[in-house]
Amino acid sequence: MNDAVISTTTLRPFDTRRAVNLAVKTWFSIAAIGHAIFFAYILAVFYPPIAQSGLYGLQGLHLPAGFREGDTLGNLAAVAHVLLAAIVIGGGPLQLIPAVRRHAPTFHRWLGRSYLLAAVISSVGGLYMTWTRHSIGNLVSQVTISIDGVLILVFAFLALRTAMAGRFAEHRRWALRLFMAASAVWFFRVALMGWAMLTGGWGIDWKSFTGPFLYALGVGQYLLPLAMLQWYFHCQKREAGQGAQLVFVSTLVPLTVFMAIGIFAATMGMWLPRI
Repeated sequence: MNDAVISTTTLRPFDTRRAVNLAVKTWFSIAAIGHAIFFAYILAVFYPPIAQSGLYGLQGLHLPAGFREGDTLGNLAAVAHVLLAAIVIGGGPLQLIPAVRRHAPTFHRWLGRSYLLAAVISSVGGLYMTWTRHSIGNLVSQVTISIDGVLILVFAFLALRTAMAGRFAEHRRWALRLFMAASAVWFFRVALMGWAMLTGGWGIDWKSFTGPFLYALGVGQYLLPLAMLQWYFHCQKREAGQGAQLVFVSTLVPLTVFMAIGIFAATMGMWLPRI
């Protein structure tokens, strides 16, 4: 009898779909923690001086495109970009928690509207600063971050249009794409610090903030999350094979480990010391 039980248990097929869901939930849980830390950093470091001094509160902050005398429009763009980042970084993960959507639908809808508006305004402000201030990197850096800004605008439009049309399954997919693109600034910092911790900063010229790794990260900060998300959509389909699901899990797990390392490095090296 015991041998039969053992044999049945041993022969039970591996549930790849469950493995996919577990890997994704683990990734999201760790990413949500990282977003929460960055959210606390934004509130603690940027909000008090701006609340006290307005545009002049940008002076002395760790911003590549901070306060510039006489550039009122640019300073407004910088303030809006920083303040609205709190909604984008803090509100994004909340929108993706099923319990919030089920038990607080009104909050979910209003947070979603605020998130979408904040992402759009922040993206427009970021594009303006990228092409008028030339504060960091070079032309490659400007082009790669601008692509992300355009993707945010496109995904926000499609998420809004599908929601208004009542196509909620499609809306969910576009909202997830918007989350990935809008969180690119977070992915960038986490990947940068994780890479610096593991390799000592190979491929990075810190003085000019250029180099092969930064060029790759410039597009990877949004293309890699979007590609993994699209792969996840495929794995959810009934026709998705176990092989594709296993490869997805085998790819996501090390990426999650690297993300966790990056969150630790960014927290200890960038965010916590400045709070």
